[in-house]
Amino acid sequence: MEEEKGATGSINLSLNGKEEEINLSGQVHHLPCCIKFNGPCTVSQYFKPKLKGMQIDGLAVEEAHFRGRKLQGTTISLPNGYAGFVLAKNNSGKRKACDVSEGNSNDWEMKAKFDKLTYWNHDTPPSKDDPFLRSFHWFTVVEALHKQVKPEDLATIDADQ
Repeated sequence: MEEEKGATGSINLSLNGKEEEINLSGQVHHLPCCIKFNGPCTVSQYFKPKLKGMQIDGLAVEEAHFRGRKLQGTTISLPNGYAGFVLAKNNSGKRKACDVSEGNSNDWEMKAKFDKLTYWNHDTPPSKDDPFLRSFHWFTVVEALHKQVKPEDLATIDADQ
């Protein structure tokens, strides 16, 4: 019986002096659809979001149309300490010959960075109750779970009981 091996890889988030960092803040969109195309396109020529001049739940509402369907969305900032990255497979560097022939590259590098993105809904304006926005509450949960417990914290818990 052959033993299965796990996949390994790396993600390089440094520029390594290659080029200037590309900041895509305000240009990243989360659309409520699947686009079966992966390549360059003149999106800005066709997709032109406009502010509607109204706010809902403190969110500035934007409007756009995609393939004839009205979209309503808002631009949000990622929480402090978090950033978004656009990654691409790294096709250079040293790899084993078998990895190259099988196309198993798990080495990724940063192509661009962002700290703001716009998410869109089909039929409803954005609100603080949208599942996409509510998922950001998990950042607070994760921070609480991974927060280092100090001896003083344990002492106060023991004292309360």
